[in-house]
Amino acid sequence: MKIHEYQAKSLLKKNGVPVQDGIAINDMKYYDEVIKVLRDKGVTQFVVKSQIHAGGRGKGKVYSKDNRDELIAEGGVKFVGKDAEKGKEYASKLLGNILVTHQTGNEGKEVRTLFIAEGIDYKKELYIGILLDRAVSRNVIMASTEGGVEIEKVAEETPEKIIKVWVDPSGGLLSYQARELAFGLGLEGEVFKDFVKFITNLYKAYINLDASLLEVNPLVITDDNKVLALDAKVTLDDNAFFRHKDYDGLRDENEEDPLELEASKYNLNYIKLDGNVGCMVNGAGLAMGTMDLIKLAGGSPANFLDVGGTATPETVENGFKIILSDKNVKAILINIFGGIVRCDRVATGVVQAANNIHITIPVVVRLQGTNAEEAKKILDESGLNLISAITLEEAAAKVTEAISN
Repeated sequence: MKIHEYQAKSLLKKNGVPVQDGIAINDMKYYDEVIKVLRDKGVTQFVVKSQIHAGGRGKGKVYSKDNRDELIAEGGVKFVGKDAEKGKEYASKLLGNILVTHQTGNEGKEVRTLFIAEGIDYKKELYIGILLDRAVSRNVIMASTEGGVEIEKVAEETPEKIIKVWVDPSGGLLSYQARELAFGLGLEGEVFKDFVKFITNLYKAYINLDASLLEVNPLVITDDNKVLALDAKVTLDDNAFFRHKDYDGLRDENEEDPLELEASKYNLNYIKLDGNVGCMVNGAGLAMGTMDLIKLAGGSPANFLDVGGTATPETVENGFKIILSDKNVKAILINIFGGIVRCDRVATGVVQAANNIHITIPVVVRLQGTNAEEAKKILDESGLNLISAITLEEAAAKVTEAISN
């Protein structure tokens, strides 16, 4: 689950990580009150930050929600200094309108929340990222002197500027590893010591929060030689939510794809893609292989959909509904391996679901495993627009042919 910057900073602060202070608002009527609260805390400079689940906000463009051709502001983040009234004017242009960045695509995202933050005077920007390196089963901390720049761009153009330290989860971040990162970033003196403390607490926060990604870009060195998170991006591991009852209010459903959100209600793993062949598969690996075969056959997958190991009539029917909600889908390929569940039961479920929701587009079904022959007979004798296949290659070819006819 992705969360907003202001939420991420609140969680980091609770874990002893120094962050840029600020207050989130979702209505301009609170702006003046927030400015007063921040001034009472000693803040004299201000930054207005849009809160959407996408990077590149600072270089984005703001368009009117009512007229998408009307450009009303440049940038989704703006430092306004001591001029709070200027910030108010800018904030009113952001809130409720559409921010387009290189990560949102042309459709952009509506800005529903603003983070009114303290303006920080700093002399250097750095980058820090923590995530799991599955290839070696260890967490990796990535650091770079190229803060404020997309790490993908750094990796492509100047990979030698990325420092990596792998941390054994059983031992945690060791002191010599923290120092190794500080040395690699060229830090000295008090900044060196402050960074070692910062990265130690940041790694602990990554573990304590059950995060799958923690990124600080930029991490800044202030004019008074303090290390502070000026931005924060955190993705939380959904599988660990049973340990974090306080995460219930962090999810922003407005930021999620409507179909992916609907699929999650039925415990379906769904990701929308840009193609025209709907895919329904049991097992993530089999789903990836199915999409590859569709592509090789000349088709284009419209989604990733893993219905899980059981593939009951109910999950199949819900899967159909989700797939058919995408108007780009012209045909569907079902690829189920009957190990835990018998293929004939899956076939009966497919026929039942197809009858219930009146599917009008071609559906190619490939069922292999227990009672596969019985399953094929059920499909062939259903009288519905269900096309059976034996091999995956055959199924991919048939669904591609069905679209072209």
